[in-house]
Amino acid sequence: MQSSSQQRRLRLGLFVQPVGQHVSGWRLTENLGSPTDIDWLITLAKKAEAGTFDLFFVGDALATSMYRLPSTMARLEPLTLLSALAVNTRRIGLAATASTTFSDPFTMARAFSSLDHISRGRAAWNVVTSFSADVARNFSREDMPNHAERYGRAREFLDVAFKLWEGWEEGAVQPDAASGRYFVDEKIQPINHQGEHFQVQGPLNITRSPQGRPVIIEAGSSADGQKLAAETAEVIFTAAASLEEAQTFYRSQKEQVVAAGRNPEHVVIMPGVMPIVGRTREEAQALWKELNSLVDIENGLRQLSLRFSMDMSQFPLDGPVPEVPLGEGNQSRVKLMTDMAKRENLTLRELAAVAAGSRGHRVIVGTAEDIADDFQLWLEQGGADGFNIMPAVMSEQLDLFVELVIPELRRRGLFHEDYEYATLRENLGLPVA
Repeated sequence: MQSSSQQRRLRLGLFVQPVGQHVSGWRLTENLGSPTDIDWLITLAKKAEAGTFDLFFVGDALATSMYRLPSTMARLEPLTLLSALAVNTRRIGLAATASTTFSDPFTMARAFSSLDHISRGRAAWNVVTSFSADVARNFSREDMPNHAERYGRAREFLDVAFKLWEGWEEGAVQPDAASGRYFVDEKIQPINHQGEHFQVQGPLNITRSPQGRPVIIEAGSSADGQKLAAETAEVIFTAAASLEEAQTFYRSQKEQVVAAGRNPEHVVIMPGVMPIVGRTREEAQALWKELNSLVDIENGLRQLSLRFSMDMSQFPLDGPVPEVPLGEGNQSRVKLMTDMAKRENLTLRELAAVAAGSRGHRVIVGTAEDIADDFQLWLEQGGADGFNIMPAVMSEQLDLFVELVIPELRRRGLFHEDYEYATLRENLGLPVA
């Protein structure tokens, strides 16, 4: 494909699985890292920054089990991790996942504002609601609040956080040795929030964030998730298996942003994608085949069972994927995977391999040119504003992406040559909050 003079530029995030996005990726690396080794994570962050990724994006969950994947069985708490990375990087954005379901807005607003100060304006919060019963049991509950309650709490949680961040106006700190006044009192206001879930006086006990407030990311694609994102998100992390599916989501989400009274250009939609990069197509296809040959189908069934909240081992492996009711759990990902199974006529065994391998995100297998063609098509045809890249093998596939794919995107005018601004908000083309 040829670039056009009027085309937009892609935004790229690195969605970080420290030992690879693919469940078998760690078995093929020549330099196996650890999810809890800070030196390894600093190395990955510096590689991403050298490639001028917009975001270093860290996922999280508040429970684990023996059946989790290697990158997620044990991991560092994201805000703690990113605070360490903030002093070892200079330009790349730093995004941490944190749940609104079992936390409070004062603590969360303070923590993210602290990260924004430490990073000098590069912090982003991936706002999620927890959905696993295992999480509930880690917080003294036997069951999880229902879907509507979780999203109602999340909306009010964000309202409180926004008010707390806005409670410190620009210019609130003006040290005056002559008068002895350090702060301008009238520029620091309590919020006196009284709501259904929270009663918070304020003000926040930290000065105004360098970005006004951290960038807000959201990943929910259910009806409630899309509504929350339309009202509050600035980056949307989603999953889409085809361009048509992505276009439908993209149009719907942008329309909801407009209906919420916001500018759709100020909401960046970034689906996840796992590129299998090779110097030749044959090399990429051979890696993909080898990765899948190492998949443990029993592990894949466990992943599906956890995701679908039902025991999938009771069904025939080589039969069709059974109907899965949308419950109170992770509705959007369940629908994505069951729709994929219907569209591609997958057996349960095949879907289990997808679940264990790519975890439901799209896979592109090919050369830098193949991947750039795909990205350009999605950008130009209204399927995405950018992508969250999920390297299957870490760090070899990240290295190849930086070495081969990013230069090809730059050659086409699809990606920046270097960071243009100091803050993440500016680099994403978002207005000052």
